[in-house]
Amino acid sequence: MDKEKAAGNYRHDNTGDELWTGKGIGVAVLDTGAFPHIDFDNRIWCFQDFVNGRTKAYDDNGHGTHVLGIIGGSGAAGKGKIQGIAPKCGLIPIKVLDKKGNGSKENVLRAFQWILENKDCYNIRIVNISVGTTRREGHEDLIQAVEDVWDAGLVVVAAAGNMGPGRCSITAPGSSRKIITVGSSDMLMKNHRISGRGPTKECISKPDIVAPGNEIMSCTNSDSLFPYIARSGTSMSTPIVSGGIALLLQKYPQMTNLEVKKKLWKTAKDLSYEHNLQGWGLFDLHKFLQ
Repeated sequence: MDKEKAAGNYRHDNTGDELWTGKGIGVAVLDTGAFPHIDFDNRIWCFQDFVNGRTKAYDDNGHGTHVLGIIGGSGAAGKGKIQGIAPKCGLIPIKVLDKKGNGSKENVLRAFQWILENKDCYNIRIVNISVGTTRREGHEDLIQAVEDVWDAGLVVVAAAGNMGPGRCSITAPGSSRKIITVGSSDMLMKNHRISGRGPTKECISKPDIVAPGNEIMSCTNSDSLFPYIARSGTSMSTPIVSGGIALLLQKYPQMTNLEVKKKLWKTAKDLSYEHNLQGWGLFDLHKFLQ
């Protein structure tokens, strides 16, 4: 992400002898796939395609590549100016959406099962889900599946969705009580009122936390002259939090998902909005890593 424009207070400075980069931490990303961008170096540890069954990493939409870049882009193509939050983490892109950004619940369920079966192989500690369904009914099995992943000890981070500003506009699986749901701090009010807000139809207060999501710069899915593009939405806010968690887990590898969630709560900056708009408040990476 563009550290000058988008990251702002997310620039992470040395807090000791080592700069935390997310090295060794595997982050699974359910999305449209991954273009082999120069910023990913050799850190695509594994690629899974539940849409077309291909084995070589690709992204025929671009959304997934952008999300991956926010989490872990090295900044190589931009000489370090545009960089992800955890630029040395391991990336495990899982394609569950097609070139139009559409997908089936069945493929998402298959992806969750694959993660459970392979989490130890690739040291998957975090699952980023910048996708969601707007259907109000019939996703109980999706919620159960994402909570099974959480119960297995992984940190699951999901987007609140872009269906706001009305109440009960959190998309699934972000509507799960257990997982960490992320809204966009700069898309809550004024001209950008699209970030999903709670409560959920089960009367759960959501989102849990918010982070910037408007005009975030990250990697494109092509070899264009300028290999970065700006995108907006809670899809962009979510990987900011996932990347920060990768740094935290590198620093404190024994930390549990419940401890991570509690630390997000205790270090968030109150924006003075109601809880169903902002959750605990704005994600503060500096405090989060202390």
